[in-house]
Amino acid sequence: MEPKVSELTTIGKRVKRVDAIQKVKGESKFIADYEFKGMLYGALVLSKYARARVKNINTDKAKELKGVKAVLTYEDIPGENQLGEVVEDMPCLVPIGEEVRYFGDVVAIVAAESQQIANVAAQAVEVEYEELPPILSIEESLKNDVKVHESGNILTSKKIRKGNIENGFSNSDVIIEDDFFADYQEHAYLETQGILAIPESNGMTIYGSMQCPYYVQNAVPRILGIPMNSVRIVQSDTGGAFGGKEDVPSYVAAQCALLAYHTKKPVLLSYSREVDVQFTSKRHPIKSHYKVGFKKDGKLMAIEVNAHMDIGAYATLSPIVMYRSLVHAAGAYDVPNVKVDIDGVYTNKVPCGAFRGFGSPQVLFAIESIMDEAAKRLEIDPMDLRLENALKVGSRTSTDHLLTESVGAIETIMHAIKISDYENLKKSVSEFNSRNRFKKRGIGVSHIIYGVALGAAGQLLDAAGALVQVQRDGSVNVHVGNTEMGQGMKTVLAMIAAETLGQKLEKISVENTDTSYVQDSGPTVASRATLFSGNAVKEACETIKAKIITVFSKIKNVDEETVSIKDGIIFSPDEKMTFEEIVRICYDSNVDLISNGWFKSPKLHWDPKTGLGEAYLTYAYATQVVVVEVDLLTGKTSVVNAFTSHDVGKALNPVGLTGQVEGGFVQGMGYAVYEEIKMRDGKILTDNFSTYMIPTINDIPQSIKMDFVEDEFSQGPFGAKGIGEPSLMPTPAAIANGISNAIGKRVKRIPATQEYVLNLIEEE
Repeated sequence: MEPKVSELTTIGKRVKRVDAIQKVKGESKFIADYEFKGMLYGALVLSKYARARVKNINTDKAKELKGVKAVLTYEDIPGENQLGEVVEDMPCLVPIGEEVRYFGDVVAIVAAESQQIANVAAQAVEVEYEELPPILSIEESLKNDVKVHESGNILTSKKIRKGNIENGFSNSDVIIEDDFFADYQEHAYLETQGILAIPESNGMTIYGSMQCPYYVQNAVPRILGIPMNSVRIVQSDTGGAFGGKEDVPSYVAAQCALLAYHTKKPVLLSYSREVDVQFTSKRHPIKSHYKVGFKKDGKLMAIEVNAHMDIGAYATLSPIVMYRSLVHAAGAYDVPNVKVDIDGVYTNKVPCGAFRGFGSPQVLFAIESIMDEAAKRLEIDPMDLRLENALKVGSRTSTDHLLTESVGAIETIMHAIKISDYENLKKSVSEFNSRNRFKKRGIGVSHIIYGVALGAAGQLLDAAGALVQVQRDGSVNVHVGNTEMGQGMKTVLAMIAAETLGQKLEKISVENTDTSYVQDSGPTVASRATLFSGNAVKEACETIKAKIITVFSKIKNVDEETVSIKDGIIFSPDEKMTFEEIVRICYDSNVDLISNGWFKSPKLHWDPKTGLGEAYLTYAYATQVVVVEVDLLTGKTSVVNAFTSHDVGKALNPVGLTGQVEGGFVQGMGYAVYEEIKMRDGKILTDNFSTYMIPTINDIPQSIKMDFVEDEFSQGPFGAKGIGEPSLMPTPAAIANGISNAIGKRVKRIPATQEYVLNLIEEE
C-alpha cells in the first residue's frame, strides 16, 4: 500500500539534482575525457555520393602514413557485416561491389596515434565509385522505378480501422481536408557520438555516450564474432541524446570495436560535429493528408489519414517510430470512426530514427491544425472544441483502447485555460493587433496524448531491472539498466530509493549503467525510465527494507507492523535508532542487504491487422497555449508567452519536471520555427551550429508558465507516468496554430521558417 502524500519525506519535494555539483564543477567524465596508455584515435571514410556502387578501395597510401596503426574495410570484419536493431539492412562497412546508399555510409575506418593523423589517413583512402541515380524524395521512391533496397522502397505499412469511416463522413456536417508536411530535425546534443573500446584478456569493454547499452551489447559481439559474455558495456556520462543515441551508438561501437580488436589497443572514436550530423539519424519527415468530419456542435465524427514517412537509406528504428505515428495520428480525442494508413519509404538520404516524441509531433501538428481550422469554420473557441472531444475515463482511443484510469486530459485543458487567463489573454492579443500595423500576435493552442513506454509493438523489450545494495555504513548503491542522459533520471530514482528505504537522499548513489550488473532492461526511451526502472528500484528497496525491519523488530521485541523507516531513522512507538546503526547490526548478523528488482509491462492485447487494441500501458496528456508575434514585413516569428499543463500521474520531482518542460518546450520551438536541414543532392549542408539554427537564450519566451495534473496511475511508482517526450510534443502544433492565428493563413509545414511565413503572408 502506497504511503499517503502527507507521509512522504522525499517524493514530491524540491530537491537538489544528485549529479548537479559534478556537472557544474566540470568533474563529470564524458567519453572524450577518458585516457588510457597507448590509446589510439579513430576516423571514418564516408561515402562521397548519395548512391553509388563501390568499385575499389585502396588503403595503401593511408597505411604508409607514420602513426597509422590500422586501416580496415569489410574484409577485416571477423563476424557479421550487418547492423540494424529492427531490420538488418545496414552494413557496418560497405563492401566492394555493393552500394553506398547515403552520404554517411562508412566504407573504411582508420586508427592512428593522434586524431589529426587519423583524419589525414581517412582522407588518403582512395575509393572508386560508380555513381548511380539517387532517390531523394518520397514521391520518387513511391514510383519504385529505382529501388533503394532490393526488397522495394516501402519498408512497411501500418493501419487503423475503427468503426465505419464512410458512415462517419456521411453523418458529418463539416468536412475539412488538407495536406501537411513536417520536416527533419537534428538532435543537436552538445556531446557528439563517442565510443571508447578497450581490449581485455577475456573480451572487450566498451565505454560510450549512449542511451541503450544493451543495443550495443547485441551489436558488438555480432560484428566481432564473439559471445555476449565477452563484451561489457559501461555508459559514460552522456551529454545529451534526445533519441539520437538510442541505436546510433551501436554502429559507432561496432566501428570502434573493430579497430580495437585488430590493434589490440584502446581506441577512442569521437565524431566531429560535421561527421555526426552527416552520419546520424534525424527526426522523420512525414507528409500527411487529413480528412476530418465534425457535427455542427463540434463533435468529431471521423478522421482519415494517409501518411508517408521518409525513413532514409536504412530502417534503423523506423518501424517502431511508425507505430507511434500511427497510434497518435488521430490525436487526443474520442472519435468513433478512424482510418489511418502510414507507409515507411526508403530514400537515399540520411536514415531517420528515434527523436523525442518518436514520430508523434509530426502527426499531432497536422491533427491540431485541423482542429483549429474546424474551430474557425464552426465558430467555436479552439479550447471549447477540444473540451468537447477530449478523452476521459470510459472513453476509447483511436485504437479502441478503453481508458479505465489516470486520464487527466480534460483537467489539463481546464488548467491551461486558468493559468493563461485565457479570456483576458484573447483580449490583450486583440488589443495589441489593433494598435500595431506591421506586427501581429496570435494565440495558438494544442492538446496531445502520449502513449507511455514501448507499447504493444515493443512488449518484448518492455521490462527493466535494478540492483540495490546497502553498504555497511548505510550508504546505498543503485544500479539500473536505463541511462541518465541529462533528463534527471538519477535524481528521481534516488528519490524513489530514499523514500522506499527510508534513508536520506544524500546517502543514495545511482551509478552509470553497466551491463555486468543488470539484465537487459530495454532502451531508455519512450519516457519509460521513471515508470520501469522506478518500479524495479522500488521493488528491490522494499525487499531490503523488509529485512531491516525484521532485524529491528527482533532485537527490540516489537511487532513488525509498528516499525517505520523515514529520513534515516528506524522507529516504533517506543524504540528508534539510525539507519546506519541498524545496517551495521544487519551486517554483523550476516543479513544480506542486496536485492534485485524487476518490472515488466503487463500483457497488452493488440491486433496489427486492424490497428485496434491496447496500444500502450498508459497515456500522458498535455494542453498548451502560446502567444506568438509575427513581423509581417520579414516573416520572423517570436514566441512571447507559453502556458502548459501536463498530466504526469504523480509529480515525483517537481524541480526535474520543470526542467523537462522548459527544455522540451524550447526544443519543440526550434522544430516549429528555426531548425531547417538543407540538402543538396542528398548531402546535408547545414552540418554545424553555424548553419543549423537552434534557439538560444535570446529566443526563449518571456515566460513559460506550467502546471501539473496529478491523476495517479496505479501501476506507476507512487503513481507516476512520464514527462520526457510529452514536454516537447504540444509545442510545434501550438506555435504553428499561433502563427496561423496571427497572419490569418494556415501554416501547413514545419519548421515554419521566416521565408515560409513571409511567403504565406504575401500570397494572394
